[in-house]
Order: sequence, then structure tokens, then C-alpha cells
Amino acid sequence: MGLNDTPSANRAHIGFFGRRNAGKSSLVNAVTGQDLSVVSDVLGTTTDPVYKSMELLPLGPVMIVDTPGFDDVGSLGEKRVGKAKRVLNKTDVAVLAVDAAQGLTQADHELLGLFRAKAIPHVTALNKSDLLGELPDPGPGAIYVSALSGHNVSLLKETIARLAKPEESKLRLVGDLIKPSDFVVLVVPIDKAAPKGRLILPQQQTIRDILEADAAAVVVKEFELRDALNALGKKPSLVITDSQVFAKVAADTPPDVPLTSFSILFARFKGILEGVAIGAATLDRLKDGDTILIAEGCTHHRQCDDIGTVKLPRWIRNYSGAELSFRHTSGGDFPDDLSDLALIVHCGACMLNEREVRYRLKQAQDQGVPMTNFGTAIAQMQGILKRSLSVFPHILAELEELA
Repeated sequence: MGLNDTPSANRAHIGFFGRRNAGKSSLVNAVTGQDLSVVSDVLGTTTDPVYKSMELLPLGPVMIVDTPGFDDVGSLGEKRVGKAKRVLNKTDVAVLAVDAAQGLTQADHELLGLFRAKAIPHVTALNKSDLLGELPDPGPGAIYVSALSGHNVSLLKETIARLAKPEESKLRLVGDLIKPSDFVVLVVPIDKAAPKGRLILPQQQTIRDILEADAAAVVVKEFELRDALNALGKKPSLVITDSQVFAKVAADTPPDVPLTSFSILFARFKGILEGVAIGAATLDRLKDGDTILIAEGCTHHRQCDDIGTVKLPRWIRNYSGAELSFRHTSGGDFPDDLSDLALIVHCGACMLNEREVRYRLKQAQDQGVPMTNFGTAIAQMQGILKRSLSVFPHILAELEELA
């Protein structure tokens, strides 16, 4: 990804699903205008989901996902179908590719049922219509298309754009919390896991949103905060910190200055802050033998004092005083069965789109497993969760009501 590219988590995810040889890959290539997917008459050519970031007019930046055939067979086929199902958890708009000559099959009806169950906006593309003569009524939510001739491909793109969530309706990361000419201080420790010479993605996105709000971003390291606040000559409207240095930043930030973390802002941005803030209280109820899952949405080179695999387990053990077991997942991996867990501690999820993060929280709630995230967990253990949520009064009020 280039420095100015839209992050994949902020792109509408458009998933193409269907049976083998229904023309999914051909449709993907027709819609994108490029040879993104391998096309072949051989059944099961697409064996793994294929992802491509691109601009799709009239929608804008999207992530196109071509999936394996949903009717694949055998032990390998079952795994491929499983991968296609997992793509559904992050799909904002689904395109069901159907061979128009064969019509809807049992596998297609199963996919439509999954789309409805997961509340995924979808359209059925009746492909290979150039092989038919007179075209009967396609039915509700369906369009005749031809990847070969290009028939109705533009209409399909327009339908996808209409079904996708409008960019204008998305919540701001921090811009709605500040006013033009405000100062916002960002506390950014040098992250050894970040590419050399670059800030990590949450920091980049937060700075961009502050600038778009016509406010000023002042970026300091944790040991420079107190001097920076004294030198500003103006009280900042907000201090945002990396969660790993929450305690020091809280001590150095005057009580009348609002304070929160990047992780908490991203939890709100993804629509899960209320759930993970409530889940943080579980840290006070952990007992010997409990198992905790620490889930990270990206994969990165592990440092000797890595936050997910080293620091958090150490802090949680010290805070709870209990003998605990820890499991770890990263990237797209997230277990289906969570029933043996006492708690899930998720990262800020800057690399996951909103739908996938919401799905993970709902999956946990449906199985009765509380979930928190790095920022809310650390704030809870430092005794500053209420302060870090003070910029969101409605969530703070709910937490106090539950206490």
C-alpha cells in the first residue's frame, strides 16, 4: 500500500460468490476492467480468496474479493468453502454469480440464505446471458449480465455502488470531537514494529482526520508531553495516546484536559466501543484456570517485548493475580468456537473493516464471551477507563449504570 492509499479497512469490501464455473472470476475481471482472477473451464480454478484494492467507479476505493466455488467437494473442497464463508464476515456487498442457463441451485440458495442471515446487501448476477435467447424476467434483486460481451456490466457496477454504505455516512475517527483551530496532542512512542521511518496506521489516520477538521496536531513522544503542554500556551482540546504509555500520559495530562487513546477511538470508529468498554470489567473477575484469547487483526514482526504476546499477558496476570492461559490469533484467523474462553482482548482493529470487527464482537456475545480491546483493557488496569471515555458521555453513563 502506498503512503497515500486508502487503507483496506476503510474500503468497501465487495465479495463475489457462487458455484464453480458460474463465471465469478470472469465477472470480477469484467467489473474491474483488468485480469485480476485466473479464468478457466477447469472446476475449482480459484482455490483461495483473491483480494485486490482498486478504485471502482462510481463507488470509489474498494476491496474486490474473488472466492472459491461454494459447491466444491472433497476434503480440500470443504476447506475452500470454509474460506469463502469466512469472507462473508467482512463483505459489505455480495455479488452472487449464477450461470443464467442453469438457474439457481441449492448452493446458490444457501448463499442467499447466508447473505440474509448476516444482513449483507447483495445482488444476483445472472451471468452468461449472451448464451440465452429471449431473456425472461430475472426476478427481484437479479440482473442479467455477460462478462464476455459486457452486457449490463455497468448496471451491475451501479447496483454495487448503490448497495454499498455511502462514505459520507461513516463516523469520523476524531474530527467530530474537535473544532477548527483546536490543538490536539498525540503521544506517539517510537514503535519498533512499524516500518523504519514511518508512523503506524492508526497514528497516520488520526493526524489526517485532525487536519481535515481544520485543527492542529501536535505530535510528541511520551517523555516530551509535559514540556509540550507547558510550551503550547493554550490548553489542548484533546490528548490522544498510544495505549502502552497510558499511565504516564494520564499522570502528565492535567485532569481538566480530555484524554483517550488511539485504540479507543478506533473501537468507536468500528462501532464496538460500547461492547468492549463493558467487557473490560471482566478483567476484575478473572480466576485461576481461565483462558484469554488475544486477537490481532494484522500480522507483524514480533519484537522481544511485543504488546500482544508479551506485555498484555504480563499486565493481565499481574492485575488479576490469577494463573491464566493465553491463546493468540492474528490476521484473518479468528476461532468459530469461543466457548472455552473467559475473555477476548482484541487489538484496535485498524486493519479490519467495520463489518468484520462487528461480526467478531457479535460472535463473542452470542457465545456469552466478553470482549474488550487493548485500549479499554489497559485503561481498566490503570484505573483510568472512565477518564479515557469522558469524551463519550453516553458510553460512560451506561458503564456507571452497570457498575
